[in-house]
Amino acid sequence: MAQQPISAHVEQLRLQLKESLLLDFDDYGLAEQFTGEFNSTFIGVRLNTAFQPIYDSEAGDLAGHEALLRPSLGDELASTPEFAFTYAEQASKLVEFDRVSRTLHVLNFRQIYAENGLLFLNVHPKLLISVNAHGKVFERILHANSVPTSRVVIEIQEGLVEQDKQLAEAIDNYRERGYQIAIDRFGSEQSHIGRLWKFAPDFVKLDLNLIQKAERNERVRKILPGLIQMIKDIGAKPIITGIETQVQLDIAMETGSTLFQGYFLAKPVTAKELQPSALFKRTGTKPTIRAAA
Repeated sequence: MAQQPISAHVEQLRLQLKESLLLDFDDYGLAEQFTGEFNSTFIGVRLNTAFQPIYDSEAGDLAGHEALLRPSLGDELASTPEFAFTYAEQASKLVEFDRVSRTLHVLNFRQIYAENGLLFLNVHPKLLISVNAHGKVFERILHANSVPTSRVVIEIQEGLVEQDKQLAEAIDNYRERGYQIAIDRFGSEQSHIGRLWKFAPDFVKLDLNLIQKAERNERVRKILPGLIQMIKDIGAKPIITGIETQVQLDIAMETGSTLFQGYFLAKPVTAKELQPSALFKRTGTKPTIRAAA
């Protein structure tokens, strides 16, 4: 009896993928576990989703989760998203790989945050400049799973995209469909500060090295509040990432930012571990974010 709802759900999903994304359920090895968590096997790579929370100290709650791809070769050998995407590109399957990865993230997101919270999704830089009508196809799978595009934040590493025109067109396409936009890893060597007011993102995620440098370098620590204020002045919400110690969290709080992400707050975990029944059993999953003394 317990298998029937899962079987019906999988059959419904099979039809959604075929009609909306032109994906064959069997070809992409999508499977729902008894825990309600989905995984996939595509071009020989096993794909799982991990979620890392983004905390909002002002609201005293989660702002949302960033979905992270956790690929592996076989059941034992862990890999990296960079390797998996490069492998898919070499196999001329980059677009399909991206679609199935994002679909996987959405299916698992529904298991942990059915009605509230934002889903932060990364987009491969090459797809930004090679795919037309950004977000149109993906929108169908979102709607089929009752996730409005307004709850999806597209993370873009703008420093890896040289062409302003193509980047602007991609951002406009996503915006027209209701997605929110985040500039990712801002403050890295590849960042272009002029793009902040040119593209007017909803969020700006600071490069994870900045907060770590601020812990070691007083000058960087003094500069951070000004950077945070500049981001706010263009109408975006800054997110300080890479927080790994209490000292770094204290520094982050001092900047005036209210959105934080990092291993000190919570490590990426699977949808299974974030479901209500699992959260009830775990302790220490949501740290207290206190202001620095």
